[in-house]
Amino acid sequence: MDQKRLNETALEIRRSIIRSVYAAGSGHPGGSLSAVEIMTALYFEKMKIDPKNPKWEERDRFILSKGHAAPVLYAALAEKGFFPKEELLKLRHVDAMLQGHPDMKGTPGVEMSTGSLGQGFSTSIGMALGAKLDQRSNRIYVLLGDGEVQEGIVWEAAMAAAHYQLDNLTAFMDYNGLQIDGNTDEVMNINPITDKWKSFGWNVVAIDGHDYDQIFDALEKAESTKNQPTVIIAKTVKGKGVSFMENQAGWHGNAPKKEEAEKALEELGGVL
Repeated sequence: MDQKRLNETALEIRRSIIRSVYAAGSGHPGGSLSAVEIMTALYFEKMKIDPKNPKWEERDRFILSKGHAAPVLYAALAEKGFFPKEELLKLRHVDAMLQGHPDMKGTPGVEMSTGSLGQGFSTSIGMALGAKLDQRSNRIYVLLGDGEVQEGIVWEAAMAAAHYQLDNLTAFMDYNGLQIDGNTDEVMNINPITDKWKSFGWNVVAIDGHDYDQIFDALEKAESTKNQPTVIIAKTVKGKGVSFMENQAGWHGNAPKKEEAEKALEELGGVL
């Protein structure tokens, strides 16, 4: 692991998130910024993928189940070379490639059209089961939001994944503690979340979602666990990297104005 390279990549992804959401005038910066290290670890170190051949059959799959955090997925895909970075500045524009939620038909590297919470997670179970039945070695990764796990469909899918012993499936839960209406504990308490996942038959690993050592250690534990899917509960900071966005529910779905975008990029070592 080249941590310096990963840190530089994560910083550029954060800059791209701010620039794209500002250019769109709408979007979800808070939960995109909280997932940057997870995405960087997967796309730039862990996953078996080929930007020049997005439909390569043996590739690993990643599904952004919390589809509203599309800016972080788009920024990672562009940084990896799936499409030109100039497309990021057309986010949410009519007839542009990058819409407000991921579109598997219009965007190279997007495995599933998501946005309706819980459905991306359900699809990941189908992909993992399909890989098992076809005796393929590729792995399936999925990112859930903490507010998303309030959805009943998540727990139906979790039950199925354990039932079919999908040890080729790894879920990340981006546990930043905030959703559009406020603190998750107050909106709809999801705790004791570790016990809940365990009771559904999952291997559970809790980590700091901004610490690469912990992220990669958790991924190794997931790969070595047999006959169980793994969920990595990643404690994160909403709006991570931008001081005035950190731990603020108001930045869940608001775009920065020009002065705010300039200030955010200054903190991230970039310019608008």
